[in-house]
Amino acid sequence: MMKKKSIFSATGLALTGVFLLVSVAVISLFPRLRIDLTEDSLYTLASGTRNIVSGLEKPVQLLFFYSEEATADVPQLRTYGMRVQELLREMVIASNGNLELQVIDPVPFSEEEDLAGEYGVQPVPLTAGGEAVFFGLVAVDPATVSTEGAEASGGKIFKTIALIRPDQEEFLEYEFSKLITQVANPEPPIVGFISGLPIDGGINPANMQPTAPWMFMDSIRQLYEVRRVDADAEDIDPAIDILLIVHPQNLGEQMLYAIDQHVLRGGKALVVIDPNADSTAQRGPDGVPTIVNGASDLDPLLAAWGVEYDSTKVLTDSEQALMVNVGDAPRPIQHFGMMGVPRESFVNDIVNTGLQVMNFSTPGALVPIEGATTVFEPLLLSSNSSMLMDNFFFTEMADPTILVDEFVSEDRRYAVAARVQGNVRSAFPNGRPTLEVPGVEGLDTDDPAAEPTVAADSALQPHLNESTGTVNLILVADSDFLADRMWVQIQTFLGQRIGSPFASNGAFVMNALDNLSGNAELVTIRSRGRYARPFETVLDLQRAADARLREEERELLENLRQTELQIASLNASRQGNEITPELQAEVDRFYAQQLETRRRLREVQLQLNQDIENLGSVLKFINTALVPILLIVFALTLAYLRNRRRDITGFPAPGSQGKVTA
Repeated sequence: MMKKKSIFSATGLALTGVFLLVSVAVISLFPRLRIDLTEDSLYTLASGTRNIVSGLEKPVQLLFFYSEEATADVPQLRTYGMRVQELLREMVIASNGNLELQVIDPVPFSEEEDLAGEYGVQPVPLTAGGEAVFFGLVAVDPATVSTEGAEASGGKIFKTIALIRPDQEEFLEYEFSKLITQVANPEPPIVGFISGLPIDGGINPANMQPTAPWMFMDSIRQLYEVRRVDADAEDIDPAIDILLIVHPQNLGEQMLYAIDQHVLRGGKALVVIDPNADSTAQRGPDGVPTIVNGASDLDPLLAAWGVEYDSTKVLTDSEQALMVNVGDAPRPIQHFGMMGVPRESFVNDIVNTGLQVMNFSTPGALVPIEGATTVFEPLLLSSNSSMLMDNFFFTEMADPTILVDEFVSEDRRYAVAARVQGNVRSAFPNGRPTLEVPGVEGLDTDDPAAEPTVAADSALQPHLNESTGTVNLILVADSDFLADRMWVQIQTFLGQRIGSPFASNGAFVMNALDNLSGNAELVTIRSRGRYARPFETVLDLQRAADARLREEERELLENLRQTELQIASLNASRQGNEITPELQAEVDRFYAQQLETRRRLREVQLQLNQDIENLGSVLKFINTALVPILLIVFALTLAYLRNRRRDITGFPAPGSQGKVTA
């Protein structure tokens, strides 16, 4: 036995050494071979990233400015720095030589520090009054860099991430890929926008102070050139690649015709309409928001595109309703007009890649027209428990619970967003509408020379009666989903606005524009970040409690009404100011009913809190106790089986140190 054991030990050591040598050889000979065992594939590049870096038409240089020496005593930041470098090296490996990485430690008063400043990377203090560190990335087109190095600034093409924030780690792969794309393709696509909302900033009428652009516009400008399109224009500039139309109101026939012809010429469009734009609401003296002229439409273009949309109807949903705080209410309540669309209601389309949840406020519904020449593909759907309500319910709403009484499920799913593709005929078959001549009135309409209209300028784009190819449109029936309050929390850091998204609304817009512009690779790697994922079980408990509370409230109101009628009847029959025993009895009964109903309401609320606390206790037990207990039971069972085997065979179990004698 001792001889066999010695031989086995030597063999084991030899095999271990051989395994280590083979492992080193494999890693050296095949540096691209990777095995990622992490749960979320943290060290595996997305296919879109690989396609972007491997398909670069010219080399790109990556300069990672990282204060390695200054972060020696900050283990969290050093760990994060290693993670960033590992990700960058993975991208370099996948680039087939298109990327070159250089890690630079800009120590104080060095040429490297000057180089960082030239590229816009500034040091950031870790603590108040403490040492500042560099933590930024620059992508440079080396073909445009002068041989004189950092001092020659003319002709450089570069993009900079001035600070790689640790709390944005989930978005690193997308941000780095976007940076490389911007340098590799320095001429971005052009997005022209038409909007009836101040999405690009404006003036707050309440205090006459300027307002910042909506956050999604900042995101668009990082990848696209953005141009405003005059709503009175007679044509869309052919240089515009994508037309962004947000809450169009009171567009003239000339602009509608220009949009029609832009689409027929092959121009792409992202159209956002709304039956009730909450973003236009103004609070009155009583604090109740009032929406004036909050509906938008794009008729007759929608009909020509094969889409039916009613600007007087708002889509409500009892299953996907968001919980909102209203006034001084002690608890959140359901708002059937505000929807949190979960991942399960997203249709499998590249635009929805990486999205988790999207929030909408009083959206509309998109329906395909039967017999249309286009293909209508829903992107986001309501639940089966949905209903179309008149939008006047929402123009002045102080209490969303009134929607509960009006709601009757249609047992139908509606599309909140959709893609429209196919061949399209013009909504203006007779050509460009005629232009009115201002100031010409009261002329004899029988005289052709006195017509108050003139033909359009023949120098404009030629008229098309049908599309020159397959159109590609993305429609959304809600403009409020773009508002910051629906999807992002904004903070200011070093003079820059930093958004922390809690929903995928902004990512959806960027995915849509990337898809329309043909940059589908960025779509596949966007939104690897974390989003607010609702605790469905707790929400179900709250919904059940709300239903019970509303039933109690209805009973209370009915009791109050009946009692008041009886009191009024008694008052009519009493003499003078005498309080009869019957009246006093009714008053006492009223107060008793009121106290009893309040007690029942408290019981329901108490039961809700207890159910949630019990659920939390169960989860804590599973996380802290159940798993260790299962491991202990497994270990004891394994030990028992090994001992039982030894007792039966008379030999020690494999791996034990027992001694066998003759």
